[in-house]
Amino acid sequence: MALKLHGLMPILATPFDETGALDRDGLRRLVEFELAAGVDGVAVFGMASEGFALTTEERRTILSDVVELVEGRVPVIAGVNGTSTATSIEQALLAEEGGADALMVLPPFMVKPPAATLVDFYGEVAAATSLSVMVQDAPGVTGVSMTPSLIAELAGLDGVDSVKVEAPPTAPKVGAVVDAIKDADFAVLGGQNAQFCLEEYARGAVGTMPACEFPDLLGPVLADFIAGRVDEARAGFRRMLPLVLIGLQGGIAWAVHKEVLVARGIIEHATVRYPAARLDAGSRAAVDLVVEELALPPLPVKVRV
Repeated sequence: MALKLHGLMPILATPFDETGALDRDGLRRLVEFELAAGVDGVAVFGMASEGFALTTEERRTILSDVVELVEGRVPVIAGVNGTSTATSIEQALLAEEGGADALMVLPPFMVKPPAATLVDFYGEVAAATSLSVMVQDAPGVTGVSMTPSLIAELAGLDGVDSVKVEAPPTAPKVGAVVDAIKDADFAVLGGQNAQFCLEEYARGAVGTMPACEFPDLLGPVLADFIAGRVDEARAGFRRMLPLVLIGLQGGIAWAVHKEVLVARGIIEHATVRYPAARLDAGSRAAVDLVVEELALPPLPVKVRV
């Protein structure tokens, strides 16, 4: 039976210490924070994870630690960002070996593939493992566009069970994909740091995959919306919108996510790896102001330190 991905599934940041080495204690606290906030899944090796800057051995370690900490309570989704079918399958097999529950697969992006060949690509990756495959429709990152009709064709492949739509404007694209897949058992989720999550849910999305610094704020918003308390959901989302928007800045988004996590006492260092950029003094002050105005507690849920 296929895994049913849904709800709030944040993309975990990858904590590093002051030297740039993997901070496994920080990763443990981060996972505990997400679980205590009631998330429906967690993802590793996504764009917000600086997956592009991780070694193969670090990927093994991170996945092992996250799977052990989660203990099967929610799905663990592993990002696959290979530049060919062969390298994508290699990453997929490593994720399966490491205990991941599902794969979030970018199309090859260094050499832009013709759209028609993506059916073969996703079919081969899905056939190589027993894990559920999520198509990651992120043309802003990859330069690879996918039409709703192509996504509907991918939805017909064995093992391809979901899509994360990150092609702006995301809400109309979500609606078009939902219409294109008709009654297929296929999950449509949003990304883009949940910027338009309520509009995406209104168009048929069943989940969202933002960055990881505000699950305790976004979770109640989504719960209100699903329960029909739309006014309450919109009021809650308006309150947190500055935090969402400040984490959408190209080039420095990774540092923003980590600065917020540091301010909340969840990780110790906001270190990022090149080509991600550190914040200058003005950007750091802007992040501090957003956190201060939201009156975010340093540890909003019980996390062992």
